[in-house]
Amino acid sequence: MEIDAVAAGGDAGRQASIRRWCGQGLVVVAEDASGLLGSCVVEYTFFEYGFVTVVMVAPSARGRGVGLRLPDAAADSCMTSKLFTSANVSNQPMQRLLRRAGWDSVGLVHGLDEGDPEVFYLRRTPAG
Repeated sequence: MEIDAVAAGGDAGRQASIRRWCGQGLVVVAEDASGLLGSCVVEYTFFEYGFVTVVMVAPSARGRGVGLRLPDAAADSCMTSKLFTSANVSNQPMQRLLRRAGWDSVGLVHGLDEGDPEVFYLRRTPAG
């Protein structure tokens, strides 16, 4: 939970989600000898396709390619032919990362976060 700023800040809901994701085996992690570098969560509740719900990179690991490798690892572990994720329009760093990692922008949804639409991305996976 230490790399998730929301959970580390005391958000009980996020902490419960992290425990649930870990318990269900939905977390893909990146680590080295120093410890946890980052993680992402792949759920299968988006029209029965994989969906990367959360990507987190430890502040000390940023700029080391961890953010690029996590979506690749998520795609490799995905059990469906398509893997989706999304990022707010305001989250330009995540959108750049997804484009560099080969994800395709496939749609825009308004109304999830007022005033900040969500851009949806698709990645075909080895399962396909």
